[in-house]
Amino acid sequence: MILEIAANSVASALAAQQGGAGRVELCTALELGGLTPSHAQIALARERLHIPLYVLIRPRAGDFLYSDLECEVMQRDIENCMALGCDGVVFGMLDADGKVDMPRCRALIAATGNMGVTFHRAFDLTRNSLSSLDDLIELGCERVLTSGGQASALEGAALIRQWVERSAGRITVMPGAGVDAGNIGKLREITGASEFHASAKRQHPSGMRWQPELLKDMQGGELRSDVEQIRSIAAALNSPGH
Repeated sequence: MILEIAANSVASALAAQQGGAGRVELCTALELGGLTPSHAQIALARERLHIPLYVLIRPRAGDFLYSDLECEVMQRDIENCMALGCDGVVFGMLDADGKVDMPRCRALIAATGNMGVTFHRAFDLTRNSLSSLDDLIELGCERVLTSGGQASALEGAALIRQWVERSAGRITVMPGAGVDAGNIGKLREITGASEFHASAKRQHPSGMRWQPELLKDMQGGELRSDVEQIRSIAAALNSPGH
């Protein structure tokens, strides 16, 4: 059983490692669904983590239909991750008809070298999930992150199980969205999955003593993955009772 943590900073990545996660997906701007982190964040995370590090390659918020220019940005980011020694990257690209964009995905996968590839929750927005799953297997993706096309993985658990069975070990189907210590055991039981994705984040209080009333909405503390939450999720995942 592997617990992957979506870490929105180097501090979150270190919390994931300390809490017992098996892998980090490093990103920024989780409130936007995650974007590509900076060069410095990737470099620092790589230096300080001894667990596998995957980096989200997503140049902007919004849909997953990308321009040629955006694809070039994504390729450069992938090349940067490879140069820094990352274990893998995470991306997803769709065409205008809601299918996996096979030509562009192939081009990005060609740039990954020996890094692994996870296809993210763009999968949940595809027109036909079964044919899209076959497309990802054909592309050689290691895994796909999915909530079963629902707001949470628990809501989509029955469908995720179908995909786990259909994949027959050719690709790892990894449930994510709303995963916590209270539901991961049930999610594991229903889906039959072996890898799970969570953010385990907590709002930390601001250290600012001076907070102008006009700018209070800009003065919040950091949203960061929490060591104790991660520990609890990892313990629940590996509990022999499930």
